[in-house]
Amino acid sequence: MSAIKERPILFSAPMVRAILEGRKTVTRRAVKGFQIPTEDTSIQVGDRQRWSAIGQRDPRYGFCVFGSTEAECAKELEQYAPCPYGRRGDRLWVRETHSLVPDPEEPAGYSQVLYAADGQQYGKNRPSIHMFRADSRILLEITDVRVERLQDITYEQAAAEGVHRGPLREWCASDEGGTCHKYPVPAFRDLWQSVGGNWDANPRVWVVEFKRVTP
Repeated sequence: MSAIKERPILFSAPMVRAILEGRKTVTRRAVKGFQIPTEDTSIQVGDRQRWSAIGQRDPRYGFCVFGSTEAECAKELEQYAPCPYGRRGDRLWVRETHSLVPDPEEPAGYSQVLYAADGQQYGKNRPSIHMFRADSRILLEITDVRVERLQDITYEQAAAEGVHRGPLREWCASDEGGTCHKYPVPAFRDLWQSVGGNWDANPRVWVVEFKRVTP
């Protein structure tokens, strides 16, 4: 049995609050780089090798996946290629925007971590990418991983992405306001685009479902 692995993952302050409140139990991240299925138009249509992706780039254990269609290739990617965020049972420790309170008795250290998601700050906030593992307060266990098109998201999955239900029972991209909608899918579209994603491109995404566990 393979050992459980831990990896860091970044979340914005609104999404951290959504996780803490139990509203967010899934995240979608674009399939990137060599794992994106590509078509070789010189190969006859219907040939098993027409679509391909590099499942894993490694001098010893690297391999490719194939399909006669893009969808077939993506399914092979889902089944055999390692997801960059881990596999079922692996854990993700959350990096979030924060600040450090200096320790007066230890000039090189700090006595407390304040989290921007809680509305707390000391001096200048540190970007989430600079959070140390020891300062992370949220640990997630992956319960499922799959590959699908971004726009294939369902009503239930969009709600589980952590979009916020406003006072008028409308769905908003986050609890920080903005345009709200009657249904959660358009709210998730706004959330995706707010972090620079291209909704109209409808990319393949890794769908990573998780549950919160005790750090």
